[in-house]
Amino acid sequence: MKITLTFAIVLLIVLNVFSQSPLSIIPKPVSVIQPKGKAFWLKTEFPMIAPEKFRVQANYLCEAIQKQCAIQLDLSIAKTSNRSLAAITIIEDSTLKHTEQYQLSIKANGIFIRVNDARGLVNATQTLLQLLPIYESKTALLSPLEINDYPRFSYRGMHLDVVRHIFPLSYIKKYIDYLAFHKFNTFHWHLTDDQGWRMEMKNYPKLNSIASWRAATLIGHFKDNPPKYDSTIYGGFYTKKEIKEVVDYAAVRAINIIPEIDIPGHSRAVIAAYPQLSTKPDTTWNVATTWGMYNRQNNVLAPKPETFSFLESVFEELLEIFPSKYIHVGGDECSKIWWKQDTASQAFMRLNGLKNETALQTYFIEFIAQFLKSKGRQTIGWHEINEGELDTTTIVMNWGTEKQAIDAASKGFSVINTPGKPLYFDHYQSQNPNDSLSIHGYNPLEAVYNYEPIPKAILDKGLENKIIGGQANVWTEYMENEKKVDYMVLPRMTALSETLWTPSAQKSYPDFLKRLEETIIPRYQLWNSSWYKEYRKWDASSKLPNVR
Repeated sequence: MKITLTFAIVLLIVLNVFSQSPLSIIPKPVSVIQPKGKAFWLKTEFPMIAPEKFRVQANYLCEAIQKQCAIQLDLSIAKTSNRSLAAITIIEDSTLKHTEQYQLSIKANGIFIRVNDARGLVNATQTLLQLLPIYESKTALLSPLEINDYPRFSYRGMHLDVVRHIFPLSYIKKYIDYLAFHKFNTFHWHLTDDQGWRMEMKNYPKLNSIASWRAATLIGHFKDNPPKYDSTIYGGFYTKKEIKEVVDYAAVRAINIIPEIDIPGHSRAVIAAYPQLSTKPDTTWNVATTWGMYNRQNNVLAPKPETFSFLESVFEELLEIFPSKYIHVGGDECSKIWWKQDTASQAFMRLNGLKNETALQTYFIEFIAQFLKSKGRQTIGWHEINEGELDTTTIVMNWGTEKQAIDAASKGFSVINTPGKPLYFDHYQSQNPNDSLSIHGYNPLEAVYNYEPIPKAILDKGLENKIIGGQANVWTEYMENEKKVDYMVLPRMTALSETLWTPSAQKSYPDFLKRLEETIIPRYQLWNSSWYKEYRKWDASSKLPNVR
């Protein structure tokens, strides 16, 4: 009876381990080979060897394995690797041709990971985690394996708006963990807008005492008539200490955080705190309580010396805590009607030879772009920044159609594609009128997976090298808590990860759904995350009328 019980336990372990198939990995690797040979037993307290260069990410790998399946490895830092003694050996390999590339080999005598940069090791970590049990096993039997893998695009991002609704630091870290697991490399943190200011500022303290708080929040949908509001003061901001904690947390996972300060429009919270920066300095402004301010309420900065001094000071403080090469300046939905109605703005335009309000918008963006350039940083803005004559060293983030992408690329801009259709994850996932409240539009999982960041029109013009990647945006007007964010981004984030990583010729939506259900949805459960479950019912072919 004892022998039979032991055999049953071993068989159960083996079956569970081998259920983690390398053919179920998401995003799908560039190359997977499963050679014949002996399996490798990974056991607790085995050593891991890594070069000093990758100490931080190697320690992250150790901690991730222990957290997932209770296999505790002993990390050793060494200039040379004694491969016969290590369970996992991390090898720096400068011959790897691709940024973020990794090669993962499982042999009878251990696991070998070849990388040339920290992000490559983080990518290898996520693949290895998908091969290991997701329960407390303390051991794992791994079949021989050879994976060679690298991303299709250099920029792979996820955005999160913390203005319309703010989220605790613990969730921001969890969101970054989502990104790392899915092999994204960029977190776009939307920190300011009409409805609030979410970053601690010392030089302009009213941005925290006034601009960070709104008197009420919309109840129901933006299009309801009449609109309804609660009477609860809402807001808050992240201290610089908290932001630094998030930046450090992301750095371990090789995630770059791009902060966004949205100018010169979407500045209602700013002018509520400092009305002298508005086109009507004698007016008392409120922080916006509604969504959709474009051309409806005054929310623009006025072109005056005080404003440009303000912008330099704000971005100077920003650069002190965000090391990112890229800084996002917004630049979208700038309501020019308020400048047209303002005699002082018109006088500024004449003085500076600006022929129209579009040129004034460009003046703002170019002013900050040059300031950031002097600090060794590079500017990113939404595609509206391309409406004027702007320095092409600025990167265009296109939330429009391929027409805007072609226009920007044709002028020489590098482009990050993030079109509202299908990469706005605040849009509906179904056309079920009883589904949760959202903005508008219909972006089902299938549409996200099948999106091509380099459309044929771009290829036909020979501009494919100008498309450096893609991103999904998560605007949180109707996402009041982290569970709702999870519900809206999962599994669409998982689909986008493969869209931006895997060669398009290797993609298959039916195969993706199979791998999603085998490998990733159990992860959602492990993370205690909510997710949208009716993705098979609502696909790109659904033609029911949108009742909203």
